[in-house]
Amino acid sequence: MKEIKDPKLVQSYLQVHKIESIFNEAIIPYLSLYHFERGELILSQGETSKYLYVLVRGKIKIYTTSAEGKTLILSFKSPIEVIGDIEYVQKIDTINTVEAVSSVYMIGVQHTMLRKFTNDYSPFLQFILNIITEKFYLKTNSMSFNLMYPVEVRLASYLLSVTQDENESLFTGQLSTTSLTDTANLIGTSYRHLNRVIKQFCSDGLVERSKGFILIKDREALKTIAGGNIYE
Repeated sequence: MKEIKDPKLVQSYLQVHKIESIFNEAIIPYLSLYHFERGELILSQGETSKYLYVLVRGKIKIYTTSAEGKTLILSFKSPIEVIGDIEYVQKIDTINTVEAVSSVYMIGVQHTMLRKFTNDYSPFLQFILNIITEKFYLKTNSMSFNLMYPVEVRLASYLLSVTQDENESLFTGQLSTTSLTDTANLIGTSYRHLNRVIKQFCSDGLVERSKGFILIKDREALKTIAGGNIYE
């Protein structure tokens, strides 16, 4: 994580995403811009929650880990998205792990400053309410997706999600095969079953597996299988 001390850049992101009105003048000086490299953890499940983040550029992956150590992907998010909002409202530790899928920029602010300057500021409170209620709706859908859809659909959706963002040119369309065990855990299947599905995708000309990578060959066909990229 790298903090970028540039108030003008913070203001430009607020304006681009039309969210400058949700923050009052008192809190603006306490907003900072943070940069996370691809693969870097932004938040870790169970850690003390101190910051609320607003995703303004890039893509993130959100997943949860059970007491037995099993992980399960919940969703991928692109701007605009808020991270740490439930933790802020409930005053609890971080619920899920959040990881940068691409180069990510976040506007961050400490919980202590938010409570001091925005607790009675209605535009901010309404924004947080809207974000949280949408998350509960999406979480229901994502859990149903993991339980009800076959591995083929889940894998197609995962491949699409980790190889593109709102600026598709940023990604190469490749997934490292060294992370396939993690991929199997995240989409809720076994490593063996995942390999069978990848082999079938290769036979169908959807992907190519070589030199330690899985290369996307037919993105449109994967979109058809994924049914609209359901993890998004």
